[in-house]
Amino acid sequence: MNVHGTALPEHGTGGQIHARLQLARADFSLDVDLQLPGDGVTALFGPSGCGKTTCLRAIAGLERARGSVCVNGETWQHDATRTWLPTHRRALGYVFQEASLFAHLDVRRNMQYGWKRLAPARRRVSLEQAVELLGLSQLIERMPHTLSGGERQRVAIARALATSPRVLLMDEPLAALDAARKAEVLPYLERLQRELAIPILYVTHSADEVARLATHLVLLRGGRVLAQGAPAELMARLDLPLASGDGAAALVQGRVSGWDARDHLLTVGFVGGQLHLATAQPRAVGEAARLRVLARDVSLARQRPEASSVLNVLPARIEQIAPDAPGQVLVRLDAGGTALVARITERSRRELALAEGEAVFAQVKSVALAD
Repeated sequence: MNVHGTALPEHGTGGQIHARLQLARADFSLDVDLQLPGDGVTALFGPSGCGKTTCLRAIAGLERARGSVCVNGETWQHDATRTWLPTHRRALGYVFQEASLFAHLDVRRNMQYGWKRLAPARRRVSLEQAVELLGLSQLIERMPHTLSGGERQRVAIARALATSPRVLLMDEPLAALDAARKAEVLPYLERLQRELAIPILYVTHSADEVARLATHLVLLRGGRVLAQGAPAELMARLDLPLASGDGAAALVQGRVSGWDARDHLLTVGFVGGQLHLATAQPRAVGEAARLRVLARDVSLARQRPEASSVLNVLPARIEQIAPDAPGQVLVRLDAGGTALVARITERSRRELALAEGEAVFAQVKSVALAD
């Protein structure tokens, strides 16, 4: 199991993003009505071809869809009043899969490109702030061809921020990076969600990125909204695609309550109990954290195990049992107010006589909680 410890953002009330969009093509149609928070990170999630990028491009004005787009009180499109702002007049930053930097400009001048075109009164994000947020101070005079893929993408994000956007649109910004480069960029994206008041619409097909970054989640399928809401609620729903495959997981939100330097164990307390994480990275007590607990790493017992190597044992009640892959079932659990999901075999369910409403003990290996 793979679980991440991640700082949680503290967001204010902010405004709202409303996008009512319809677009018909020969082999695809988009029909969505999105009411999104005006702060934090909203992830648009779903398989290839579900409409994520089309939706993002329509909000940006790169696709001419029918409907309306309003971002924190500013109308960008409203067909009924014949309002239509072209992309260059929409206060947005757009980050693509590929960094697409200007090859003949160094990092500083890439960032200055959009910033110089803003009226001074509209410059709400300084170049210095963008450089600091993305850790670019040592790269500022480098040319794009000398940068790694992760460094180029960080420059692309900083360049988008330097335009002081009202919303930052990201279209699978990590998709073109290998695992090492993704690990390099993710902490900077987490920092943006913590420290910036700019809402981010983030297209991805990675459940791992959803778990680490999203404060709001929109599930898309076939150009329609399947569900939207808090990631922790949607990830634990057994009737949604997030609960299928090896990525099925629950999102546990809590705070660091202890660090054992001898055994490299981090303890995170949450509503319903606590979890021990095997990790080499200590965190401050009181720091907010979110943990992605994969269903395949949760086992169930009728009685509290004794003399076991498993450190994490949580009392829970079975809320729902649903069929999964052949010979397997998914079990949604209520662990004192926090949802967990377990994947077990049908034989285990039958031999333990598990049923909805019954009390069990959920076991999660601490080594599986490493970030």
